[in-house]
Amino acid sequence: MSGTAAPFLTAWFRILDGDEPERILDLITDDFTFSILFSTGGDSATDFAGGRPALEHYLEQREKGVLTHHLVAASTSGRSELFLGEVRRAGAPVASFVAAGQLGESGRLERLLIGRSPAVRFDAPGQAAQVGAGTS
Repeated sequence: MSGTAAPFLTAWFRILDGDEPERILDLITDDFTFSILFSTGGDSATDFAGGRPALEHYLEQREKGVLTHHLVAASTSGRSELFLGEVRRAGAPVASFVAAGQLGESGRLERLLIGRSPAVRFDAPGQAAQVGAGTS
């Protein structure tokens, strides 16, 4: 996988982290569907799922300007993109996430599936793995 792949999802997260995250609504198709399985740890998770109205609800409830998305690895195959990333709060890692998107013929996003969890961490580019950190 390469950090130069997944140009659509890379731009998507850049917009989401910006001052006008609602601009992502201009990037979806009329038949767009998505699911974001959002875990903050423990035994519970929230699944935000549906079409445009559900995405609008998701945007309204999220912490605008607080969390940022950072690329770990990405790939593209045809109209599909995969994005492995890290979510940070004030620069500190809080969770890993993986996003899979499928673009329509129009170049807009048709399908989006995201899973987020603080339970698994991946090395960000330029970071060495911490072997033996923590307890076993």
